[in-house]
Amino acid sequence: MAAPGQALRKRRGVEEAPRSPPEEGEQGPPARPPLRPGTFWLSRIVLLRCTALLYFVAFLVAYHQNKQLIGEKGLLPCKLYLQNVKRYFKGKINLDSLTYAPTLIWFLDWSDMDSNLDCLAGLGLGVSAYVLVTGCANMILMAILWILYLSLVNVGQIWMGISASGNGVLRNIPVPALDSLPVT
Repeated sequence: MAAPGQALRKRRGVEEAPRSPPEEGEQGPPARPPLRPGTFWLSRIVLLRCTALLYFVAFLVAYHQNKQLIGEKGLLPCKLYLQNVKRYFKGKINLDSLTYAPTLIWFLDWSDMDSNLDCLAGLGLGVSAYVLVTGCANMILMAILWILYLSLVNVGQIWMGISASGNGVLRNIPVPALDSLPVT
């Protein structure tokens, strides 16, 4: 970054067109306010709000559909799924079972799974609504949203894996692949 008193470097091959001096009574072009290079405050706010909107919709859908799909009396109960995972790892909740199905539900009471699912979705709704309305977030809030959504996705079995084939962190949000195109 250039010091405040120094001029910025110009691009190669781009020369400034000569300007004719303004004639009498004619004013020159209005001076633009100086923009500080390297600040992306508007891009950051827009990106955070769009991400929060995606999370808000995802948690809202999860809140309305979790009980019917993966609740206690759902089509594929997540309690049964977690019991099968626990049985596969010899009845223990250890690092292997946590890496196979990473979810916060391992640490919650399984007696009322519907309320656990509603609490996870409700907490995600609240945090994403806060980021959506205020436009401010930090790494902790975004990590909380990711962990809550990951917890629901990993017990959602086939119901949460329908929308996208795999885009890293956003693997279950329907977005185009994030492939980089070569610059020519």
